[in-house]
Amino acid sequence: MGHSLALYLLAFGGLLLVAVLLDDLAARVRVPGILMVLILGLMVDNHLQTASGTASSLLSLDQAQQITQVALVLVLFFGGLTTNWAEMRFVINPALRLATFGALFTALLLTLAMLGIGMGEGNSVWLVLFPQALFVGAMLCSTDASATLALVRPLVGRLPKALLDLIETESGFNDPVAVVLAGVAIALAGGEGVAPAALVTQVLRQFLLGIILGFLGGSLTTQVLGSLRSLNTNSMLPVVSLALLMVLAGGTTLMGGSPLLAAYVAGLVLGNGSSTDRLVLAEAHASFAKMAELLLFLCMGLVVAPEGVVKAAGVAFLLFLLMQLVRWLIVHSLLFRSSFSLSERTFVCCAGLRGAVPIALAIDVWASPVSWGSKMPPLALAVVLFGLLFQGFTLVPIANRLGLTNSVEAPPSAS
Repeated sequence: MGHSLALYLLAFGGLLLVAVLLDDLAARVRVPGILMVLILGLMVDNHLQTASGTASSLLSLDQAQQITQVALVLVLFFGGLTTNWAEMRFVINPALRLATFGALFTALLLTLAMLGIGMGEGNSVWLVLFPQALFVGAMLCSTDASATLALVRPLVGRLPKALLDLIETESGFNDPVAVVLAGVAIALAGGEGVAPAALVTQVLRQFLLGIILGFLGGSLTTQVLGSLRSLNTNSMLPVVSLALLMVLAGGTTLMGGSPLLAAYVAGLVLGNGSSTDRLVLAEAHASFAKMAELLLFLCMGLVVAPEGVVKAAGVAFLLFLLMQLVRWLIVHSLLFRSSFSLSERTFVCCAGLRGAVPIALAIDVWASPVSWGSKMPPLALAVVLFGLLFQGFTLVPIANRLGLTNSVEAPPSAS
């Protein structure tokens, strides 16, 4: 083993261990774990001085981008894997409304807000301003169920299960919406001279190939596991599913599709297959997804300078306030005729935390040739921090205040 590799293993192994311990401590004191991991990354100096006097980085931008891409594939695959159609059938209609119309409307209003801010700063170049504004809207339109569910873990069993299912299902379905919109924004930003027809074809290709290859990959794996029982065991099932994910993500990327969409769809198919042990799969990939999430937030904290987050705090706070207003309007409008009560709808409004997807998309665009890409990670990090600080510490008290912890669960009968 080389000396440099040994140092990297020591550094990242140590940081990951500290992140795990901080996440465990956060669960005990009811503080958002990803908040503490982000702060850990920001506190660690990413700039190193070698013995020869040359400057180096513990984690380069290209390395961070590659890690976050892999991490997001694992997170989305786990999201699809744990979406149980049998359990979600009571909330699928309202969840789909929130995940599609809600996410698109959120992205639209945030895009308009960023256009207003950009023109107010004197930026009138539409070809530059619009893709940047659209990317911000896409980056911040999806919610993070894992962050919300981690915060309300002390109340699991006391909150209505349908409410938790709604939050989880919405997050699973709105992540692909954010990914596709962000892809459109990046394509527009790098598309000087690109015909609109070519741009639409590129986006549709990524979207359709991601869905088709994800479905085929998940279905093929389900058939293989059903016919080869020796692979459908506690020891082999996680290995086979992880190998599928690696092949699927790499193959979809090479074919021009979206590996993130493919990962989510494959997880959805595999997790609902009758020939697989869903519990074993979920337990194994829960560990993979947790490690991926910790690495993702740790990488973000390492590569983003704290002073950049401070500079972006003003715009981030305005966007955060707008997001809360938009969330309130969307949830109450789209769920008005549903079986969810006013108190439950209010809790859903407060549960729209942002997490892994904005972080990964921000690093992705930073590593691209887009001129404004470097502005996105500090902005995304600042918005996520505001959500964790304000919503993270108030979510459980709000649930108690609304009287939801005393509810006796009854499956909703209407959508």
